[in-house]
Amino acid sequence: MKTFGLAVNLSKKSVISLVQKTINWLELRACKILIDAQVARTLGRMDLAVDSSGIIKNADCLITFGGDGTLLQTTRLAAPLSIPVFGINLGHLGFLTEIDIPDISSSLEKLLAGQYNIEERMMLEARVFRNGQSVVRVSGLNDAVITKGAFARLIILETYVNSDFVGTFPADGLIVATPTGSTAYSLSAGGPLVTPDLEVMLITPICPHTLTARPMVISANNLVRVLIPHKPGEVMLTVDGQHGCKLQPNDEVLISKASFNAKFIKLKDVSFFDVLREKLKEGERSDV
Repeated sequence: MKTFGLAVNLSKKSVISLVQKTINWLELRACKILIDAQVARTLGRMDLAVDSSGIIKNADCLITFGGDGTLLQTTRLAAPLSIPVFGINLGHLGFLTEIDIPDISSSLEKLLAGQYNIEERMMLEARVFRNGQSVVRVSGLNDAVITKGAFARLIILETYVNSDFVGTFPADGLIVATPTGSTAYSLSAGGPLVTPDLEVMLITPICPHTLTARPMVISANNLVRVLIPHKPGEVMLTVDGQHGCKLQPNDEVLISKASFNAKFIKLKDVSFFDVLREKLKEGERSDV
């Protein structure tokens, strides 16, 4: 790898000096750097400026400086072109990012030496059909969420898997998540944890007003179809908590496995369960 695109969250503390040091380090090793105009202007390096599409198309790897949100946003752009993503954590949880600030130099050494693995993870695609026409199509790494607005009452979501009727959920909403997204919103809503090597989808109702609605796990080869009620109030579709659109009465939301996977560069021999214990403090007890 010799050409690196940098995706930078400029709101993070001390990110400018960190990115500048990283650029200097890479340039000393004859690497090419691509950054967008806003970041280039902030750094005083307009010679490195490329439009966003150019960064994605020409980079061998995308390095993110931020938290999981920055990585999610970058992954949605990179995955369709099979560009691997390498995350540097400047956030709080950093569940998806690969390394923290103290490990940058040693990790980049390994990256340039080819001492890494590529981990692929399943992504979702969400489509909205209105009057029989597709009006929205967006992919995501974590989840697609249908949820009520701030002042709306419970919404009634008629849900199908393929052509099979699953149920009508009176709830605050519904989450359809990937295994990667099983540690995100779905987990907070009571969904199960799923190891990321599996290819399944999780259907998790949000605060269902019924005793019978339970989270379920289905094959990734299935199609989840959700019908928006005739008088829904305000209802939103959000993907990865970042891309959103308002839904209208009688809209149909189709959620399926995307035709491409996300690719992440992995340097550490760390299992999913190691990350789970570290980031979510699983299995810790103070009395042993």
